[in-house]
Amino acid sequence: MPGPELALKAAEEATATVPIIMVAIDYDPLARGHIASLAHPGGNVTGVFLQQLELTAKRLQLLTEAVPRISRLWVLWDAMSADQFKAAQTAAALLRIPLEPVQLTDLPYNYERALAGTDGMRGEALMVMTSPLLSRDQARVPELALRHRLPSIFVFKANTDAGGLMSYGPSVPEMFRIAAGYVDKIAKGAKPEDLPVEQPTKFELVVNLKTAKALGLTIPPFMLARADEVIE
Repeated sequence: MPGPELALKAAEEATATVPIIMVAIDYDPLARGHIASLAHPGGNVTGVFLQQLELTAKRLQLLTEAVPRISRLWVLWDAMSADQFKAAQTAAALLRIPLEPVQLTDLPYNYERALAGTDGMRGEALMVMTSPLLSRDQARVPELALRHRLPSIFVFKANTDAGGLMSYGPSVPEMFRIAAGYVDKIAKGAKPEDLPVEQPTKFELVVNLKTAKALGLTIPPFMLARADEVIE
């Protein structure tokens, strides 16, 4: 059951007995009451859960390493990524980085208008949360960030491939490989309530050197050495 929380809710409303295997990327199934615990989910729901809130602080740390002395952080978010935005606020406050929220509301999202107030002066940067709607436009936002001369960090590699400066997040193929393992176990007789919810263990740091060059940035050698992939 990949997709937004609404898809999981619809599946739960449709059946309380058929096993549901979730791939929770944009929401916390424990906090939202879909499972009883990670170790013992109970009910008919189990699967993979990505703890986005912890990774949000890590992404901001990586961005500060690539863009020293950030003077202002623009954060692009929507209602489905509100929890991630709150985590970004907390992390930015701890680092004493001024944060400028850019909330997307009306559909279809008008990214051009949302980023119209950014001026791309040296020291400014953009952090993009993830949600089903934001992920759908994975090429549009990196293009606009580059046009506004904003060093940007995303969750998924696809955004960096499309022109974002950096991304740090889970390996999506690995998450679906884990989900496939649940299908196999349940097909062999296991019950979802007895299968602990797993979390991805493989994370990818991707850096786009072409974008860095276009922005006049020099990525520190230690970060390039740490990167899982460097786009040149």
